[in-house]
Amino acid sequence: MRFSVLGSGSRGNCTLVETGSTRVLIDNGFSGKEIITRLRALGIAPESLTALILTHEHDDHVKGVGVLARRLKLPVYANEATHRAAEARAGHLPLRQEFGVGEAFVIEGLHIHPFAVSHDAADPVGFVLDDGNLSLGYCTDTGTITRLIRHRLRTCQALVLEANHDVEMLKEGPYPLPLQQRVLSSRGHLANPDSLDLAADLAGGCLRLLVLAHLSEINNYPDLVLREASQRLPGEEAVRLLLAGQGQASPLLEIEP
Repeated sequence: MRFSVLGSGSRGNCTLVETGSTRVLIDNGFSGKEIITRLRALGIAPESLTALILTHEHDDHVKGVGVLARRLKLPVYANEATHRAAEARAGHLPLRQEFGVGEAFVIEGLHIHPFAVSHDAADPVGFVLDDGNLSLGYCTDTGTITRLIRHRLRTCQALVLEANHDVEMLKEGPYPLPLQQRVLSSRGHLANPDSLDLAADLAGGCLRLLVLAHLSEINNYPDLVLREASQRLPGEEAVRLLLAGQGQASPLLEIEP
């Protein structure tokens, strides 16, 4: 089981997950042309994709979903509320599939369990993706870590988790007060300490690979995140840490037990 964060941030989010011949994209907030370019740079033929699955309807997650689905005739999986909310942006989808939040479903041998997160969207979710042996957690765009989130992620060997902002940078930065309040709210985004506290808890269990994602380009710095991570997380021999960027895809990362 392998994955690559093809890009993550306020200008676009998309992650590739593959096991065997099954390849799914989580979200696509990039243009169809851009995401195809990033896939090919990894040696992945766009025509080999199996499906798209959606976390929520915000533009940086669904901007390129419709064009990619139509071009490649891909099924698009989302819950009912997200499908409705994304219709204006995504347009007609050739193969629209619905799942229930909390109800696992299967795409060609890849088991996917959607769970509720706390974000200002219609019905936002994270995912645990499981091939029967290994599992990947995907949890971005949540303003708080709930007991449910902790429960769902505790058995994952790999995790994509947002570390969106530094609180002081946000408060002293250019965002107007209403936007600051939105980001800081329980339905906004995770601050670095919240993300790393969760990661530190999970590192005592199954977690072996952590990718911190959705870093704000205005309210965060990669070096700041890495410095905080070095203070809060165990050594690299316990958990491998990477940061996802906005401008290019991460390598294809192998999930190991």
